[in-house]
Amino acid sequence: MQPDESPQAGALLRRHRPLVFVALRFLLGGALNTGITLVLYWMLLRFMHYQWAYLASFCTGILLSYLINTRYVFRAAHSWLKFAAFPLIYLVTYALGALALKLSVGHLGVPAAIGPLISIVITLPVSFILSKLLLQAPKPDFQG
Repeated sequence: MQPDESPQAGALLRRHRPLVFVALRFLLGGALNTGITLVLYWMLLRFMHYQWAYLASFCTGILLSYLINTRYVFRAAHSWLKFAAFPLIYLVTYALGALALKLSVGHLGVPAAIGPLISIVITLPVSFILSKLLLQAPKPDFQG
């Protein structure tokens, strides 16, 4: 224990360590997904209109995100029902991000180039929580 670390802080860290590791895996998986879908988009641009390339890479990103989140991030079992529901997370976060963008750029005067960063700060935790709720089954409570 560090000299300035209290026993309570150490206990709190130990208690939440699994969640911290899951959150880090979520960030790494998201970065990997973003990189892959961006490269796919650039490759598809050589053969099709940018909107079709975006649609194809976006849909691939949803599929890849489901695979990364079930297998790597939350280590959850595959389920066709969860797979079918997973795109709803993207709908929710898109709507929330679009609203944050409208408020920050349209009403608060934030530069349009910075607005998406504010949206990411808001939607990333929501995406994490919704993915966790959908994909990770609650642990049984053996206390009672």
